Amino acid sequence: MNIAVDPAHVRDNSAVAIIGAGPYGLAAAAHLRAANVPIRIFGDALSFWRGNMPAGMKLRSPWVATHIADPRGRHTLDDYYRQAKMEIPKLLPVENFIGYGMWFQHQVAPDLDTRAVIRVEALDDCFRLVLEDGDTFIAQRVVMATGLLGHEYRPAQFDGLPRALVSHSCEHTDAERYRGKRVAVIGRGQSACESAALLHEAGADVEIICRGNLVWNADPGQRSSLRKAVRGMLGNMLIPPSQVGPFPHNWVNEAPGIIQHFSQQTRDRWNELNLRATAILWLRPRLQHVPVDQGRTILAARKDGEGVSLTLDNATKRFDHVLLATGYRIDVDKMNLLAPNVRAKIVRHGGLPGLNGTFESSVRGLHFAGASAVASFGPLLRFIAGAGFAARRLTRAALREAPRSADRRPQAFAEPVGSITAKREYP
Repeated sequence: MNIAVDPAHVRDNSAVAIIGAGPYGLAAAAHLRAANVPIRIFGDALSFWRGNMPAGMKLRSPWVATHIADPRGRHTLDDYYRQAKMEIPKLLPVENFIGYGMWFQHQVAPDLDTRAVIRVEALDDCFRLVLEDGDTFIAQRVVMATGLLGHEYRPAQFDGLPRALVSHSCEHTDAERYRGKRVAVIGRGQSACESAALLHEAGADVEIICRGNLVWNADPGQRSSLRKAVRGMLGNMLIPPSQVGPFPHNWVNEAPGIIQHFSQQTRDRWNELNLRATAILWLRPRLQHVPVDQGRTILAARKDGEGVSLTLDNATKRFDHVLLATGYRIDVDKMNLLAPNVRAKIVRHGGLPGLNGTFESSVRGLHFAGASAVASFGPLLRFIAGAGFAARRLTRAALREAPRSADRRPQAFAEPVGSITAKREYP
């Protein structure tokens, strides 16, 4: 493809353009700049965290796995709390993490360009980024660190119902608006359980409805006698830093570079096991007065006056509002800022891009970081803790002198688009 570029509208060029200013985009910026790679980073810092996380939420990740990665280790949560003269909390409030993220951005990317990138086009050996005001930038490589927003999963049973009656958990930040309302929370993971707790504490009449049973992460009551005995001897030595997935898989999850070499079929099974819906044990006491209807199938949902009627496999229930805590499903086709002919050339697996060892897709120079990389590198890339690994691999790609070649991507990625279909309708 050869697209003419009008030099009058090209404002700048860089070796790497980063699109997205969440933990993954900021970590990439920190690493690339430390390696003296010219970059431009575009986005609204921590926008998803600021606009799509509920007030009062606590982060489930352990403290040591919640630092945004920088290669010199100078911008940790501890540094932020020390400078802010705040006491380190037992559980990290989302508001404090946002403050930390904004502070981190000012340290590593004070020149963050907050204009929206509306289109990414592939030229012969580079990319053209078109911004919302018409300005154009050229980059040799592009890193897509655009996060989860826009990839919310909504079960088909709720198609056609207005957002005022059925919303996704990322669409509201204030539980107080549902005080006195009867609310159904659909799902059984951390988002569902914490949303239900916050709604209950705000005065809503809440019920959790889920297909399977609630599973509590690290529940001592579910440990075998052998594991309890070993845990008693070794204590916290059994616990890996990021705590992603069940033991002993969680230790393997610390090494995405190893998981990358699994067969795609093995990675799929691995991700399903390690990313299954669970909730952190400290939430359980907050849900003791919240009813949970487990093992249910939602057959239909319809508007019923000013509310919603849910037809289950055992009953029909009416609610004022339904909150879908049903997670996200990354799909390249939803990344509308990528030009259609660019999207069409991306080899993918179940909607996610297939990536080589430096997070590069089948489109040369186009990289994906964060949740988009889970199919290629495993569960850690779904969490903040994976940002350092991704940033180091991206920096390696930017520094290497050998010609880039999509032919070096693993053969596992040579799979037709749409080869995997969604198996679950809701948690």
